[in-house]
Amino acid sequence: MEKMEFEPVIGLEVHAQLKTDTKIFCNCSTSFGAPPNTHTCPVCLGMPGMLPVLNKKVVEYTIKMALATNCKIEHESRFARKNYFYPDLPKGYQISQYELPIAQFGYIDIEMGDYSKRVGITRIHMEEDAGKLSHDPGRSISFVDFNRTGIPLMEIVSEPDIRSPEEAGNYLRQLRSIVRYLGICDGNMEEGSFRCDANVSVRAIGAEQFGTRAELKNLNSFKHVEKALHYEIKRQKEIIFEGGKVVQETRLWDPVANRSMSMRSKEEAHDYRYFPDPDLLPLVIDEDWIEAVRETLPELPSEKKKRFITEHGLPSYDADVLTASLATANYFEDCLKIFPESKTVSNWIMGSLMGLLNAEGKAIEQSPISSQNLAQLLRLIKEGVISGKIAKVVFEGMAKTGKSPDKIVKEKGLVQVTDVSAIEEIILKVLADNTKEVDDYRNGKTRLLGFFVGQVMKKTKGKANPKIVNEVLKEKLGK
Repeated sequence: MEKMEFEPVIGLEVHAQLKTDTKIFCNCSTSFGAPPNTHTCPVCLGMPGMLPVLNKKVVEYTIKMALATNCKIEHESRFARKNYFYPDLPKGYQISQYELPIAQFGYIDIEMGDYSKRVGITRIHMEEDAGKLSHDPGRSISFVDFNRTGIPLMEIVSEPDIRSPEEAGNYLRQLRSIVRYLGICDGNMEEGSFRCDANVSVRAIGAEQFGTRAELKNLNSFKHVEKALHYEIKRQKEIIFEGGKVVQETRLWDPVANRSMSMRSKEEAHDYRYFPDPDLLPLVIDEDWIEAVRETLPELPSEKKKRFITEHGLPSYDADVLTASLATANYFEDCLKIFPESKTVSNWIMGSLMGLLNAEGKAIEQSPISSQNLAQLLRLIKEGVISGKIAKVVFEGMAKTGKSPDKIVKEKGLVQVTDVSAIEEIILKVLADNTKEVDDYRNGKTRLLGFFVGQVMKKTKGKANPKIVNEVLKEKLGK
């Protein structure tokens, strides 16, 4: 086949586990880590005659997400039964929403560096999770744990507006930031509380009709999503170039082998035989309820980013990093209450602090250095009590001990030397010990100034005030 240009068409289905205390249709606990099959009851196990009762908090959380993503909230929606047979599904069906979801026709805007893009949201609906199977590698048996059965999920289905794996990753990061800001989901992809399936196809550039799509599963990190999409786009292009046809199927991503494998042919909606759940009444939401929920919405990531740029004068990149998580944004603003120099605070958070947290595998909520202590450290630098070089030593001490910078400076005797006469005495000694370098400097090799500064700092163990050192050196050297 003659080579032609293709573009990917990507749509994402995200399942977010809602942070409620109880399940969606019963009072069983949603807490993680309990012994198998201990958080179950006749309702979530689908025993005959047991009726589900909708958890109001699940509805409120879903309304929050719908408002945050500019969706139209339906005043009446219905629950449906999605019928299929699998060992982890005790009822033989999953309660979900199909024809009449709670919210539709929304969007979020994503920033891609040199361009921005609006990604449409087809629908948001509520559903219950299935159980969990674990397989014994030594025997041909599997175990089922129904603790997850009935855990409340919110599914967010995007329009096929995404055109690259990088856009997909950015869209997912934005969604995760939103659910975390709202406090409705912890957004942990590795633990499965924020899961993504990707539908991807390729088509000739300029074509209006979509190609045959494959659905990718087992995408439990942003990196895996992007890698899997790159692989699948390449795989589909190669099939077409070789004269073959892409088949509609579900494929499983193997992050170890960095490849996808066919699982099964992709089911269509009619294969699930959806029908309205006869045990659940239609869900009616009035405007008063919607407005009451709207009043509880926090400042969202995009709004906070704009404010950080306008109010704090930060570059767009800094604002984007600092607002990616609510905890980081709060840490930044807490620092500003003590040390109101936004760019300096931003640099230290994005540099030294995030470097420390990444190395230790910690979130900012687990930081050994409090926002108050970091701000106090920056104040000590600003006031000339310690130098920037000494500040790094103090920072390491804060990270190891959790102590305040004032205490570490006092304990280690790290106060910066600002006595001009004391510094002058050390400089005269350095110049006397390096007469050749002094002559070379005076003969035009002015870059040797750095050498002299280094010698002075070495003798003072980094405690001399660099500004004073530079001024006195230039005076004594005659330039």
